[in-house]
Amino acid sequence: MALCGVTSRRASEEIILKGRVMVNGETVDYMGCEVDPDYDTVEVDGIVIKPEAKKYYILLNKPKGYVTTVSDEFDRPTVMELVKDVHARIYPVGRLDYDTAGLLIMTNDGDFANVLTHPSHAVNKGYIAKLNNLPDNDALKRLREGVELDGRLTSPAKVEVLNPSKHGCEIKITIHEGRNRQVRRMFEAVGAEVTSLKRISVGNVTLGNLPEGKWRHLNDAERQRLMGRGKKNHSRSKTRYCPTVVGYYIKQFII
Repeated sequence: MALCGVTSRRASEEIILKGRVMVNGETVDYMGCEVDPDYDTVEVDGIVIKPEAKKYYILLNKPKGYVTTVSDEFDRPTVMELVKDVHARIYPVGRLDYDTAGLLIMTNDGDFANVLTHPSHAVNKGYIAKLNNLPDNDALKRLREGVELDGRLTSPAKVEVLNPSKHGCEIKITIHEGRNRQVRRMFEAVGAEVTSLKRISVGNVTLGNLPEGKWRHLNDAERQRLMGRGKKNHSRSKTRYCPTVVGYYIKQFII
């Protein structure tokens, strides 16, 4: 489903288990059903899905006040409203909180999305957090070495204090994990309150001076750096879906 730009890899299994997927007219609500996209008909919510030939790699400067989903059950604004002029079914790679702004990558390439989101790839993400206080050295050390969230320590973070003053400071923090509201919760764990948060980089791709609410295409060099592999390897990865089991096929299309 990722290759069709329907939704994200993480959402694919849930969609399958809810019985929203049909293969050749029969509902498939379990993993392991083999399909071949050249011969089998796959539907999601009654709509036939097919791989999109052209791949899109979009960098969006997300403003606050937008949900990072394709659709929202509470009818809040979604990031899809900011990319209406992209004529393809793209979807966000990972998430930025409703109140977090900054760099968000969107694509219809499931392999590319998997590289950026799978924990084994440990892709760094950089943020600028504005605080209403100045954390002491012990708090900064805890951030750098890991704080406990949900019973598990976070991985070590890179932390740099910027523009300290009696009214607070800005901190540049770089992490590679993607737990729910992780950056805000890390600061809360050391007694610091985040007043604003902006993602400024993913891997070595930076937001730059892209205006808020606007998007641009990633260039080839940026895409290849994020993939962390050569064009030859990336081309091979695109052919792995046929034939395969429906779970993987749907992941590739619903991501």
